[in-house]
Amino acid sequence: MSVRTLVKSIQDIMWKDVGVDGDAQRISQLCWMLFLKIIDDQDQELELLKDGYRSPIPARLQWRAWAADPEGITGEALLDFVNDDLFPMLKGLAPRTPRARTVRDVFEDAYNYMKSGQLMRQVVNKIDGIDFNNLTERQHFGDIYEQILNDLQSAGNAGEFYTPRAVTAFMVRMTDPQPGETLFDPACGTGGFLTCAIRHMREHSVKRPEDEARMQSSLRAVEKKQLPHMLAVTNMLLHGIEDPSFLRHDNTLARPYISWGKDERVDIVLTNPPFGGREEDGIESNFPQHFRTRETADLFLALIIRLLKPGGRAAVVLPDGSLFGEGVKTRLKEHLMAECNLHTIVRLPNSVFRPYASIGTNLLFFEKGAPTRDIWFWEHQVPEGQKAYSMTRPIRLDHLADCAAWWGGPRREGRQETERAWKVTASEVKARGYNLDIKNPHTVAEDHGDPETLLKELTSAEAEVAMIRDELKAILSEALLR
Repeated sequence: MSVRTLVKSIQDIMWKDVGVDGDAQRISQLCWMLFLKIIDDQDQELELLKDGYRSPIPARLQWRAWAADPEGITGEALLDFVNDDLFPMLKGLAPRTPRARTVRDVFEDAYNYMKSGQLMRQVVNKIDGIDFNNLTERQHFGDIYEQILNDLQSAGNAGEFYTPRAVTAFMVRMTDPQPGETLFDPACGTGGFLTCAIRHMREHSVKRPEDEARMQSSLRAVEKKQLPHMLAVTNMLLHGIEDPSFLRHDNTLARPYISWGKDERVDIVLTNPPFGGREEDGIESNFPQHFRTRETADLFLALIIRLLKPGGRAAVVLPDGSLFGEGVKTRLKEHLMAECNLHTIVRLPNSVFRPYASIGTNLLFFEKGAPTRDIWFWEHQVPEGQKAYSMTRPIRLDHLADCAAWWGGPRREGRQETERAWKVTASEVKARGYNLDIKNPHTVAEDHGDPETLLKELTSAEAEVAMIRDELKAILSEALLR
């Protein structure tokens, strides 16, 4: 049975359970079970490879103890074990090691939705059939898992949009992280930027075990909500990350801005902060007066600028509103351009994030340490023959190949103005009141004709339609009288 077929069969079993309602609950239910199976497979491998290694999960709660026997505990006994023993113990697990803290954080707000112990046993048996220590099987499942995340419709609630993989891959490629560089995603969602960065480094820079160790030890991430956090941690395990405790279940913005010290500065920030959402009361008081706002994306931008080391670089997804907004948004853009070289803005069409949102978005690329002199804009357009991106026809990485070819390598050399690309000086932006919503000057506005002529044509067309309608009425009346 293929992994894709296996996942579908698990979801079909869950459909029959009266306790599981909707995509989010199905994904959450599947995820905590997968997490326990994956971490147990990893634990068994570490027990063989590392002297003295012990799983952070008590022996009787480990997957191998209660789940691995297909004829094992089932029905009410299984439900009682999960609800009254497994969950309370893992929620209260002492965080003696980083790995133990990861387990506790994953289960902190997790919930068992299934009401049938027989159906749960069927799901457990199917999950047990996957060998996560088999690299090929794990990679294959990793791809399927990302598809599951993509299919999670409810990811678009409350301004939390799933970032299309083509967009994350492009941002990672243009930022080019290296093993040993600290990489931070302060609002990591399900871990898309992290997995893209891990994949990029393994393909291009990881040559020795030391490189892999340096890469893994340099990852940093935070996610506020329980379900995406659990999905992200599981995603890290699937991608061979031995200690995913760097991925904290917390709100990055809940900490005072000034408390982030120099020793916490990072080399790279890759993120798509939640936009359209508003932070809870009091969060804005963590920030200096001139940056105070309830708008989540603005607070993240202020924090990102602070967190970058001199020479550090960032790629951030922001909505159109951040480019043209006034007040705090103006002060933020002025601060960004004074502290960082905002060298490139890629403008995306509003269909990129469908079906989660129809909003114009932008990819901002900047480096800390020198003020902005010029900003290059690139306007991405939907491919010819396609009106918009959609769930069935999403943006693909090859759609961004023309921008990558124009980019000019790590030093952005040889850039030319084209019908898609244009350059604006910092002084021009300042003269515009730091409004960065700058349209493509090479786009010729469509000539729709003279309004008076169009009005006459419309009136004539309407008269013609009325005349045809009267003729049809006469023909019908005559036919009915016969």
